[in-house]
Amino acid sequence: MRWIDFELRGDFITLDRLLKATGLAETGGQAKALVAEGKVQVDGRDELRKSCKLRAGQVVAVPGARVRLHPPVALAPAIPATS
Repeated sequence: MRWIDFELRGDFITLDRLLKATGLAETGGQAKALVAEGKVQVDGRDELRKSCKLRAGQVVAVPGARVRLHPPVALAPAIPATS
């Protein structure tokens, strides 16, 4: 089983976009087909909503792989240069 760690860029990502972004689906259409065929689980439950919102802490599973979603890493504020 392959594990993929995925860092969100905002509060959420939709399931079909996650599958494409992680390379688990080559196209958006393929991602939607995986979901429609019942081959995707979110937090251990079958998920049939192609555009459900996923948030940090959730785990998405497809045959052969699991994806852990992580919150975005907050960047430290820039320190102004002093002369």
